[in-house]
Amino acid sequence: MTGAVVTLGETMGLLRATSIGSLEHVSDFALHIGGAESNVAIGVARLGRPAVWIGRVGDDGIGRRVLRELRAEGVTVDAVVDPSARTGLMLKETPRSGSTRVLYYRAASAGSRLDVADVDLVAIAPAGVLHVTGITLALSASAEAAVFAAVDAAAAAGVPVSFDVNHRAALWADRDPRDLYRRVAERATVVFAGADEAELLVGAGSPEELAAGIADLGPAQAIVKLGEDGCVASIDGEAFSIPAEKITPLDTVGAGDAFVAGYLVALLDGLAPADRLQQGTRCGAFACLGPGDWESLPRRADLDAFDSGDPVIR
Repeated sequence: MTGAVVTLGETMGLLRATSIGSLEHVSDFALHIGGAESNVAIGVARLGRPAVWIGRVGDDGIGRRVLRELRAEGVTVDAVVDPSARTGLMLKETPRSGSTRVLYYRAASAGSRLDVADVDLVAIAPAGVLHVTGITLALSASAEAAVFAAVDAAAAAGVPVSFDVNHRAALWADRDPRDLYRRVAERATVVFAGADEAELLVGAGSPEELAAGIADLGPAQAIVKLGEDGCVASIDGEAFSIPAEKITPLDTVGAGDAFVAGYLVALLDGLAPADRLQQGTRCGAFACLGPGDWESLPRRADLDAFDSGDPVIR
């Protein structure tokens, strides 16, 4: 399977507290960027596959930083610069060791204005995979329409669709997302979900039952991510269970996106299902070893060193 991983969504500025404690008390922050879809794009590019990010940013310093960082990571950027809306912002704190809280300030942001007209539907036809998430569905009616237009264009061109539920409860405070999630899942080739997210799609059940239930909606590949317990999957009617790598995590934010990137690259590389899942779990584990949404995503050489078990790289 050839072609790029194409994705669309919102990437924001990220202010991360540099010390442990509540935002009520910490004083020092570092400025970064972050967004689920662009995290996946960076992860794909670092593993040697072409990646395209479609989005919208404000005509401001944070927006320019988003575009610069993504391009510096080798991601092809197809973005609208909106002069009448600001780039969204999130704040990340570590209230105590091993705990992370993320707060979002994205109402009326440039990214929430993503529209069908912003998506180059013709460019989707040669893609290897189109990747979308439930986050973009939640941003606005126009962003929702952009997702479905991209999915329809991919389906018409025979391009596999990857859907990560990536549920954000705060974005759905006054709405029920389940119907929209199912509509995308039914059109998708690959669906990724955590256990709680899978229950939104198919109701309660064991992880294995959740994966099988998602597959019954239509996708040939249904993966339930279980964090420190690895993952289970139903792929082409066959059940899989892959244990997690044994690590001491520093920061788990972005691990799910790393898993998706690793799996999709393995899919494009033609690896067998178990090997795809193994690469996903390894990428997710590696991402937990350092701070940041995407900064710790692995390159192929990192995975080779990770496999060696030697903590010193010479």
